[in-house]
Amino acid sequence: MNYEDIKIGDKAIIEKTFTREDVVEFSKLSLDVNPIHLDEEYAKNSIFKQNIVHGLLVSSLISAVLANKLPGNGTIYMSQELKFVKPVFFGDKCIATVEVVEKKDNKNIIILDTKVYTNDTDNVVITGQAVVKKP
Repeated sequence: MNYEDIKIGDKAIIEKTFTREDVVEFSKLSLDVNPIHLDEEYAKNSIFKQNIVHGLLVSSLISAVLANKLPGNGTIYMSQELKFVKPVFFGDKCIATVEVVEKKDNKNIIILDTKVYTNDTDNVVITGQAVVKKP
């Protein structure tokens, strides 16, 4: 998609269900071995009562939407604000959405509202805003 083709209000989504195996792999790659993600007994005694998926793993779906759908190939991720609203549990279907809210035509910069939901679009787990450049 060319920069000129992108309009304010354009939206795109991607979905993924995270498994225990996804979380274990992410722990190895990120070196984040917090027991809230990996240790069932520890998690049972936490405020969540079960293991949760890493927030940054869930938010990585936003990057997938930006890279693959809107704006698409060649997108340069410049910044991302994130607010983690609720936990994500193993087996939750995550739906990442982006919506174009502003364009800076002189620099090919696009500002997008970003959200991640679980299981349906009434359950927001992450909110934020991304700034990207489309060459």
